[in-house]
Amino acid sequence: MPKKTAIITGSSSGFGLLTTIELAKQGIHVIATMRNPEKSNVFQTITNDEQILSNIEVHQLDVTNEASIESLKQKVAILERVDVLVNNAGFGMGGFAEKITVDNYRRQFETNVFGVMGVTQAVLPKMREQRAGKIIQVSSISGRTGFPGLSPYVSSKFALEGFSESLRLEMAPFGVQVALVEPGSYKTNIWSSGMEIAGDYDENSDYHKPLKKILSVLEKSQPNHGDPSEVAKLITQLASQKDMPKLRYPIGKGIKSTLLAKSVLSWKKWEKTMISMLNK
Repeated sequence: MPKKTAIITGSSSGFGLLTTIELAKQGIHVIATMRNPEKSNVFQTITNDEQILSNIEVHQLDVTNEASIESLKQKVAILERVDVLVNNAGFGMGGFAEKITVDNYRRQFETNVFGVMGVTQAVLPKMREQRAGKIIQVSSISGRTGFPGLSPYVSSKFALEGFSESLRLEMAPFGVQVALVEPGSYKTNIWSSGMEIAGDYDENSDYHKPLKKILSVLEKSQPNHGDPSEVAKLITQLASQKDMPKLRYPIGKGIKSTLLAKSVLSWKKWEKTMISMLNK
């Protein structure tokens, strides 16, 4: 049997970095894509095992660039097969809707939504022809419930969820499986150095205090964030097992109880709970 091949986006940090290592540990040939291949030595910061590192092939990819996506298509075309695609590349943008330009919303969607669509389209022909394959989308709890002050990120993940649900139904007849991994808060840089705030919130702004509160909540919660290797191991498990029976795989401390609460509480009670975060 030929060695399995996986493609993963955003492999230079966070979930992408750890998942690349975990997949390579399983003997899978991992095409680890990143915008800046000069960061490829990051894998040696995790392991010095030459056998694992030999399973990793770095490929330059900017998911927001059409020419870069086309280069990936050409790469896929010469591969014997593609068994797994992990759409992980993304970033977080916050701010209040009145203050965020539509161009900023577009920029958020270019990476978190349209980038996913472009990369997915690059591998679909190969997976459809081979009548097999797995597409694992790294979503978020933010794709299931809205949060004040985070509408760019939240709306992009809601869009990803809808795209993935439709994609799963479309590809099932061809033996291609689609699943969403929905992490809660983990120790990655998306909520720290990777978080971008769009808009101007000086002290005279009505949004200054609410934004300050939200950022304070995010900062104070960081010590309780989970170990991102949990997410990497879940993705690797899904990639390695025969089937992905469910569409959604929420993971993280308190995530399942949050989703349960949203499903059973009236909107009035849920809304009151969420808004209260801004008034404490």
